[in-house]
Amino acid sequence: MAGTTGDRDDMLERLKVVLPARWLAEASTTADALLAGLAEGWAWLHEMVETLRAQARIATASGAMLDMIAADFFGPRLARRRAQGDAAFRAAIRRELLRERATRPALLAALRDLTGREARVFEPRRPADAGGWGIGAGYGSAGGWGSLALPYQMFVTARRPQGSGIAGLNGWAGGLGGWGGGRIAWASLAQLEGQVTDADIAAATAAVLPQGATAWLRIED
Repeated sequence: MAGTTGDRDDMLERLKVVLPARWLAEASTTADALLAGLAEGWAWLHEMVETLRAQARIATASGAMLDMIAADFFGPRLARRRAQGDAAFRAAIRRELLRERATRPALLAALRDLTGREARVFEPRRPADAGGWGIGAGYGSAGGWGSLALPYQMFVTARRPQGSGIAGLNGWAGGLGGWGGGRIAWASLAQLEGQVTDADIAAATAAVLPQGATAWLRIED
């Protein structure tokens, strides 16, 4: 890292201000060269301090420092997506830090933020889910059988995000390969931009659950 010419010149002027005037009474190539060298070093140090100060805050950190901040707070659970810029990744870190937790709305919001799709939650002991007198009593009217024997448990159905596919490649049952009909090739999920894996969905679910609660997770397309 090197200070810019502007930074060096500014530091040079500062050095001349604090030095005794008699030292600079006559122009001296040697003195100017010596002060310019000192100014270059101090300008470099000043720029490094400013850079470190910026990297110590989520609001101003960038590049690999943002990845380190995310790893410090969340471990491997929150990693930068492929082609995700600093602004988008910074917003994801701040959203995760301030996220509501340990509630049903928090779980639904976490899965919505991750996948872009609504999840379904069924709590066997919750009358609004299982039905009851005056609130949807009847077979299938509320969505499932209730049970008092399953406290602090829920059944969660999460949906994988809708991907845009891989540019230039056709999909299964998407038509024959050939001119104008798509190209046939083997591809992996790793080639999908911003791919959200089932492990990511499971980790996001576990991260917002209250202590002692159990979520039986099903993931579907």
